[in-house]
Amino acid sequence: MTKSSTTFAGVNRMSTTWKFELARTVRAVLVDCIYQLADDELTLGHRDSEWLGLAPDVEEDVAFSSIAQDEVGHAAFYYEILEGLGEGTPDALAFDRPLEQRRNARLLERPNGDWAFTVLRHMLYDAWDSVRLMALVGSTVPALSQGAAKMLREERYHRMHMEMWVASLGQAGGEAKERLEAALRAIALDIPDLLSFGGCGQTLWSEGILTEPLDALRSHWLREVQPVLTAAGLDLSILTPELDSDAPVAGGRTGHHTPELKGLLQTMGSVHRLDPAARW
Repeated sequence: MTKSSTTFAGVNRMSTTWKFELARTVRAVLVDCIYQLADDELTLGHRDSEWLGLAPDVEEDVAFSSIAQDEVGHAAFYYEILEGLGEGTPDALAFDRPLEQRRNARLLERPNGDWAFTVLRHMLYDAWDSVRLMALVGSTVPALSQGAAKMLREERYHRMHMEMWVASLGQAGGEAKERLEAALRAIALDIPDLLSFGGCGQTLWSEGILTEPLDALRSHWLREVQPVLTAAGLDLSILTPELDSDAPVAGGRTGHHTPELKGLLQTMGSVHRLDPAARW
């Protein structure tokens, strides 16, 4: 898998002490959480890569390619942690797992659609990812804590880039604003799934894997996205359905995906399947 420009050397090495401590936590919940983190980044990274040669201008083509590489690199980091937990090799975890074992949010597997949908989805996801990463800094899992601190520096620039685009499209008015509003209405349907840990949020917090409970993270996310949506002239209330429960929803966090993910997985793994044992 492509590595991120961020250096994670040593971060994903799990000491004997950490493995001993892990035995006293809920391993299944931790593994599920890391799959969510990894699958989110991999899925969005590949959707981003589909804009290569199609972005609005050359500069944006380069920028989106770089962001896509960062996301896939972050996914590789998480898959390496899972490898240390005995889940399999990073390439096998990224490309060989069936659709029902994927834990990415449904929003990230949706086709890119137009530019308004792409940048709005990315902005909303980046805000959630940043909130999630901040809750992992100080985690009882050292690999996640150290990795999150490094990733936050890259994600800051991703967010700034997407926030600029969302505000610009909204302020442009006319068709640009109309497309952005349509994108917001479509994205709203997937927000409960995105802002979820598949029913594991309480355990992740009580075990110290996350430093804050899910309801606090959702509140942080709303505060982060509100000024951007306001600057774009968008209605925040569209994105605030019932978010007061950690009950599993029938979405990506629980393995319920859209048909579009099947096609995306086939494309992502096509080269890997030519020779699964090869080191690309």
